[in-house]
Amino acid sequence: MDDIDRRILNVLQTDAGLAVAEIASRVGLSTTPCWRRIQNLEKSGVIRGRVAVLNRQAVNLGVTVIVRVRTSRHDIEWLERFARAVEDIDEIVEVYRMSGDIDYVLKVVVPDIAAYDAIYKRLIAAVPMTDVSSNFAMEEIKFATKLPLGYAH
Repeated sequence: MDDIDRRILNVLQTDAGLAVAEIASRVGLSTTPCWRRIQNLEKSGVIRGRVAVLNRQAVNLGVTVIVRVRTSRHDIEWLERFARAVEDIDEIVEVYRMSGDIDYVLKVVVPDIAAYDAIYKRLIAAVPMTDVSSNFAMEEIKFATKLPLGYAH
């Protein structure tokens, strides 16, 4: 990956809906080489997809819940069951397996506490867990989808 690829990625992270000609103009290329570079970045997996970032409030998902999960089971069967369960619940938008005393952290978006309670009940019915702790975000200080590219090589 060179500097031009990083510039293309920065433009796409800001507005993936731009025409290739506009992207090319912004990074100092003609349209065809820019299009080829974008295609190569997609084929290599650097670009995983192009999406629209929605306003959560506008689609009635104003409550963010951070959920910490502990389990006493650490076998592949449990992990596969857990992975299927969280994949099937659209309101769970991020899941991380952690080091330390918490096994998994989930980010859940819902319209209200009652909706979260329904998600919680689905989750605990799907897979056994030792402990589930939830915190409700009071304010979103920073939300970013744009990744820093200074480390890319």
